[in-house]
Amino acid sequence: MIVLNSRDLIKRIRKKPENFFIIHYSCQSLYDDNERLSPRVTSIAILHFVTGQAVSFSTHAVAERLNIEREFVRENLDIIETQLLEEYFEFIRDKRDRFWVHWNMRNLTYGFEHLEHRYRALGGPGTPVVPIEHRVNLNDILKDRYGSKYVPDPKMKSLMELNGEIHRDFLTGKEEVQAFNNNEFIRMHNSTLCKVEFFKNVMNKIVNGRIRTNSNSLGVKLDRLLEARISKGLALLGTCIGLIVVAINVWINFTSGSTN
Repeated sequence: MIVLNSRDLIKRIRKKPENFFIIHYSCQSLYDDNERLSPRVTSIAILHFVTGQAVSFSTHAVAERLNIEREFVRENLDIIETQLLEEYFEFIRDKRDRFWVHWNMRNLTYGFEHLEHRYRALGGPGTPVVPIEHRVNLNDILKDRYGSKYVPDPKMKSLMELNGEIHRDFLTGKEEVQAFNNNEFIRMHNSTLCKVEFFKNVMNKIVNGRIRTNSNSLGVKLDRLLEARISKGLALLGTCIGLIVVAINVWINFTSGSTN
């Protein structure tokens, strides 16, 4: 079973970045104020880490393809959500051996299990499942590398503020609920897209050692220093071996020429 910590993740990203997909989704309220027992899924965004190409499944796009007018979207949400989830599961079907980077998608309330449950609840057939060992919680990776208090709560928004600025399309959980109530499905979708882009940026900064956090512990600093020293040492060793090989080849050619 594969269990990735922050160091394993960095090694795997450097070795095969094409094996990583980033996923996030938006949904109805996570509490008991919904018409259903579980919150509806309104959009899913998936970003391929190495190419930066995004694939998304959204309420407004599905409704448009099904020729459902704006004023009739809410009364047809079962049909729309079923189609949205069907397209999502078809996309991941042959990619379950890749690594799926997410933010706290860890249970039936909000997570891969919730997506599977919603599809079954709407009458969908069995779904392809992303193995647990291929799910990478970016929040957990940051905690492992920089400590549990790497930024104050709410961590996603705080991390975004510390590493640039809040994206104009970013919505908090409460704002997404309000957007759903106002039938602002495109707004919810844009928020989902900006978050997967941000997660890609965070992954790049972790790999390059440029992520900004509030963690100033001695242990974290020593880990960073040690990793930097090891990387530089390996690079120097490789250079020295290369020079030695070149010198040996030159000497062999020289001695061969002298003999002749």
